[in-house]
Amino acid sequence: MNIKNTEPVQAETHGEASAQQQTTDTTAAATTTIAATATAAATDTTAATADNQPSLHKSLKNRHIQLIALGGAIGTGLFYGSSESISLAGPSILLAYVIGGLAIFLIVRAMSEMSVEEPKAGAFSYYATRYWSKRAGFVSGWNYWFNYILVSMVELAVVGSFVNYWFPGIPQWVSAAFFLVLITAMNLMGVSKFGEFEFWFAIIKIAAVLAMIVGGIAVIIMGIPGVSGVRASFANWFTIGGGFMPHGLLSRGADGQWTGLLMALCVVMFSFGGTELIGVTAGEAEDPRTTIPKATNGVIWRILVFYVAALGVIMAVVPWNTIDGKSSPFVQIFDSVGVHAAAGILNFVCLTAVMSVYNSGLYSNSRMLYSLAKQGNAPAYLGRLNKRGVPAAAVLTSAAITVIAVVVVFLWPQFAFNYLMSIATIAAVINWSMIMLTEMHFRKAVAAGDGPNELAGLSGQDALDAIHFKLPLAKVTPWLVLAFMALVVVLMCFSPSYRVAVVIGPIWLAVLLVAYQLTVRRKNAGAGDTTGTTQA
Repeated sequence: MNIKNTEPVQAETHGEASAQQQTTDTTAAATTTIAATATAAATDTTAATADNQPSLHKSLKNRHIQLIALGGAIGTGLFYGSSESISLAGPSILLAYVIGGLAIFLIVRAMSEMSVEEPKAGAFSYYATRYWSKRAGFVSGWNYWFNYILVSMVELAVVGSFVNYWFPGIPQWVSAAFFLVLITAMNLMGVSKFGEFEFWFAIIKIAAVLAMIVGGIAVIIMGIPGVSGVRASFANWFTIGGGFMPHGLLSRGADGQWTGLLMALCVVMFSFGGTELIGVTAGEAEDPRTTIPKATNGVIWRILVFYVAALGVIMAVVPWNTIDGKSSPFVQIFDSVGVHAAAGILNFVCLTAVMSVYNSGLYSNSRMLYSLAKQGNAPAYLGRLNKRGVPAAAVLTSAAITVIAVVVVFLWPQFAFNYLMSIATIAAVINWSMIMLTEMHFRKAVAAGDGPNELAGLSGQDALDAIHFKLPLAKVTPWLVLAFMALVVVLMCFSPSYRVAVVIGPIWLAVLLVAYQLTVRRKNAGAGDTTGTTQA
């Protein structure tokens, strides 16, 4: 997931008054329709009796989980956003991806430790409520939900730019509306259909990356010079533009901008957004005890292949200091050897990647709302399921809010990118940090004899030893990851693009905490009114 490479596209829409009016009218109607359908869906589900309540269908197969996890690490950030990270660190960006990838791997391992023992649709939000506090579950769940609303907002807002590559006459808001309705309908068909669609979305992305790697290696072996006249070779990592680490760990250029390996970590970390989807799928996996560990352990090699290998080949074929961000590095690698059809192919792959991100985002958001409702942290209607085992009201509610968010991008792009996306940026840090903190609370509960399922009744070291999929070095790993997250936040302060996120972070957390207190106060007031009425 990359949240910064789409701003130029949005800026083009600014000022188009007629298009904005059409967008407002159309999306307002769409919002009304979706909201009405959500209410109807919620009403339909109430027909089930208490003895025959529908439940989430555990129909995600091993191949679905594996490819969902695989595709989750590959987004438009890899195809387009990688140019920014390369410009910050040069070839040493490969080290940044290894370091960041290790941190993400440990975060996913911490979450999977809990998911394997107690597979739940709400994943970390449920675990935070169960093992920490209802306040933590509220903050974790709503933070994650709003984060993915904003990510979906950006993806749908830019989908029109990819469609316009082939059909320039289609307004971008039409493309956004079409894909929103299409993917929302796909999510309402059942979790097995979601898994199948995401499986094929991932296949397309994986095939594109592998084709680029194989093609690039062939060019390197044959020693074919590119447009710049530089012969393709891995030696280019060390001989071009100041060597492997041209900007060192941290340096300030003549323009006042900070660069270097450490600064690249900010960009790198946020490109890994979406990997935590593995935990969300656990509640609907056929065999989570087998599939979740396999998918989780595959995170590290996926990062090595799809980021390190891909970018390593790119910088061997195309001199890193000529990757300027005006076009995708993936297009440049083929253009440099005369394969100009690559731009059209990559456009299709990116369109697929955008659809995949929204598909996954809508799925995870609907399950998060479902979990929050079951915890009492969201309206009860969001916790109802239809006959297909889908939280239809949660799907449609998330889609309706996304419609509003997309309208905001089209009408006020500067506000959306400067402030709303800053919340999404810091929300990722909050989410990853809360996963690690929750894992520590989980282990405390297990050791105290309050573990789930097979761990129930066990205590002390015996209980901890009985955990099936343990976080490596669990006594120190959470603290190391939290320290790394703190480092990333400090580094964000050095970047004008990320600095506003650091400022907004505490404000966003305060909003969530106040919202929780208001929710508790409303519940208590309602309970008091009910008691008073009963006594009267």
